[in-house]
Amino acid sequence: MYDQTRAQQPPDHPPDRGERRGSGPDTLLPPDDRDRIALRLGRALNTFADTPHGALAEAEAALDEVTAQLANVLAERRRALRASWQEPLAESDELRLAMRQYREITQRLLRL
Repeated sequence: MYDQTRAQQPPDHPPDRGERRGSGPDTLLPPDDRDRIALRLGRALNTFADTPHGALAEAEAALDEVTAQLANVLAERRRALRASWQEPLAESDELRLAMRQYREITQRLLRL
């Protein structure tokens, strides 16, 4: 039987917004690094009115750091992916997994 009062109440356990759905790609940078770079960019934004050149230099440094880290992470993933299908005895399941990972990473980068 439908309980209108209960339906209007919040759920007992709110859904975890950080919970992953399916087997999509994981984050490229560790949370600590993302948080640190975001704080750095936030400081740059907050100091822009008082010291625009210094703030811009800080924002540029944050961008440089994140792009360097992303380049390193992507290069390592590429090496690992290539190694997974270059093995002469790679099974078809391993090859399909590699293709799926190439697709996920490439599509994710195209959405940036």
